Amino acid sequence: MSRIGRKPINIPAGVDVKIDGNVVTVKGTRGTLTQSFHPNMAITMEGAELLVTRPNDDKDNRALHGLTRTLLSNMVVGVTEGFKKELDVLGVGYRVQKQGKDLVMNLGYSHQVIMSENDDIKIEVPSPNKIIILGTDKQKVGQFAAEVREKRPPEPYKGKGIRYTGEYVRRKEGKAGKGSKK
Repeated sequence: MSRIGRKPINIPAGVDVKIDGNVVTVKGTRGTLTQSFHPNMAITMEGAELLVTRPNDDKDNRALHGLTRTLLSNMVVGVTEGFKKELDVLGVGYRVQKQGKDLVMNLGYSHQVIMSENDDIKIEVPSPNKIIILGTDKQKVGQFAAEVREKRPPEPYKGKGIRYTGEYVRRKEGKAGKGSKK
């Protein structure tokens, strides 16, 4: 049995879960998430817990078991607490600001890079070199953060660019490194 898949998911007070075949809708204080799951996985609600079971021990069903449970758990966490990704902007002259619903980034290009938040994603800019991305859907938050980071990924020589908070960027020596001969 999958150790992750057989763990029950506790449903906190104020969260409403509807199961319609293999479509699950989770409604909470932060919003509503709906997702369709593989028909082999049986999702049942017992009291204030969600359980995921699989029909047999085929390799595909074993893989889907843990995945389905984790996706359901992320839906419950998303509508109660939400998800957040933090990005740091490093570099001389690199800065970000929020104008209305737009994230305006000066990243050393000849133009400003502008990205808009949508109804699933909220953007906060507490300082000119910090971006916080908030949302209920973990996949959408991570994807949007990856798209922002892609506008100027960190480079290995000076470390300039947009990186996740806590991300380690492996630095390289320049042309005039220690081991070079004159």
